Amino acid sequence: MASQVILGIAILSLALVQAFAYDPSPLQDFCVADTKSKVIVNGFVCKDPNTLVSEDFLFRGLLNDVRRNTNNRVGSNVTTVNADAFPGLNTLGISLARIDYAPYGGLNPPHNHPRATEVLTVIEGTLHVGFIASNPANRFFQKVLQKGDVFVFPFGMIHFQMNLGKTPAVALSALSSQNPGVVTIANAVFGSNPRVSKEVLKRAFQVDDKVVAQLMAQFN
Repeated sequence: MASQVILGIAILSLALVQAFAYDPSPLQDFCVADTKSKVIVNGFVCKDPNTLVSEDFLFRGLLNDVRRNTNNRVGSNVTTVNADAFPGLNTLGISLARIDYAPYGGLNPPHNHPRATEVLTVIEGTLHVGFIASNPANRFFQKVLQKGDVFVFPFGMIHFQMNLGKTPAVALSALSSQNPGVVTIANAVFGSNPRVSKEVLKRAFQVDDKVVAQLMAQFN
């Protein structure tokens, strides 16, 4: 019963995100992406609707019991279900993500989605989540979430999630764009291509050459 309630909360979250979707409204019933087309448009070219089958609107296994590999430096794994991975989402203004977190501090590090609001539902485990509002106040909003809890990260805000538990955690996110994008702050600042000038980073972070070099070395 508890699992059914949590699934119901997750579905409601998806509906709310869809209601406030950011992407332009579709002009037809559906537009399943033709990911093989070489035509460049804002989104994807539609497949011929007369060739569509039910499987075009299906994505299997997102919330199955298979643990994703979290053996990496931050201890998390994001399974993205956007229009690239699920062509049926094209033009519908919504996407999903499953986030798996390793025990003892698995982290989805500070990042933002330049094109979306995110609604996160905890499926399993205990998460510390938060987001930072814009200048000049830079207010920090945070909560500890348990299984079944829902938290919203407003459009474009820097946010994170960390597993506080001794066991793996899983969350489901709904995002208000078929392609929300993601900018992971540390990777973007210290691992850009080409690199941001050390002089810029020294002044921005008020640190010396050695510290900047150490941070850049983490993102080679």
